[in-house]
Amino acid sequence: MAFEPPQRLVRALTEARLGGADGAGDWLDKLPDLVREAVALRELTVERVQAPGGRSSLVLLVRQFDGTPAVLKLAPHRARPESERAALGHWDGRGAVRLLNPGDTPGVLLLERLHPDLSVRSLPEAKALLEATGVLRRLWVEPPDGGGHLFETVAERTGRQGEAMRAGAADQDVAPLVAAALAARDELLASPPEELLLHGTFRQSKVLAGERMPWLAVGPDPVVGECAFDLARLVRDRVEDVIASPSGAATTRRRVKRLAESLDVDQERLRGWTLFRSVESGLRARRVGRARDAELLLEFAGWL
Repeated sequence: MAFEPPQRLVRALTEARLGGADGAGDWLDKLPDLVREAVALRELTVERVQAPGGRSSLVLLVRQFDGTPAVLKLAPHRARPESERAALGHWDGRGAVRLLNPGDTPGVLLLERLHPDLSVRSLPEAKALLEATGVLRRLWVEPPDGGGHLFETVAERTGRQGEAMRAGAADQDVAPLVAAALAARDELLASPPEELLLHGTFRQSKVLAGERMPWLAVGPDPVVGECAFDLARLVRDRVEDVIASPSGAATTRRRVKRLAESLDVDQERLRGWTLFRSVESGLRARRVGRARDAELLLEFAGWL
């Protein structure tokens, strides 16, 4: 089939190259052949490419040989698709999209079809947060095999991120924020309250409407660690609206308190992980030239 990958994916892979990621360009070059092979092997009929789509994978809306709607997802190795496959298999549809090919081709996932254009982000903010936290609660389970799994831990992931953050701390305008974020990480890792399987990149746009359940999570980058780490990404959802608000700082603190209470998470631990993840994302956006995103995230972090 002839197709153009969504520009959002192309831009993200270009940013990945700028950030030093290996193989991003090679995977994009091979993508048309990978799609043809994946479609032919599974006897699929392609309806369309999902656009704007994600920043780390190609998503196609397809039908299986019997006409059942499904989603075909292809992702490069750097996006950890096999980790995603393992997490979706472990959840087995509980709170997340159901995996249809548990032992299939590396980098290729066949998933149940949700409503790709309807996420909880379309709801008013209070309702969106309520529905999103309900989904998140179902995802927090013990990892498989009593720890014998292939998932990265929060300590491992934030350790890699921390190294890149230290390099960014040379800029004096962000040095205090970076120091505070790294100090918060060290303190939080000293006494984690639980070790559960987490979504890893949970936010409102990652929760789509479904048929068998009203809302289901998609696109995990799973990690094992404490719940506050997962919830921290949700705290900064719609950050552009929060920044634009005249009471943005107070709104931020109220959101931390409300989300912590709704999921029985320690408020200070949530604040600390939100600080770390916001600074890390802001510095990463700055490195790849997304200046506006970086400005928003670092201002938000300053309110924590």
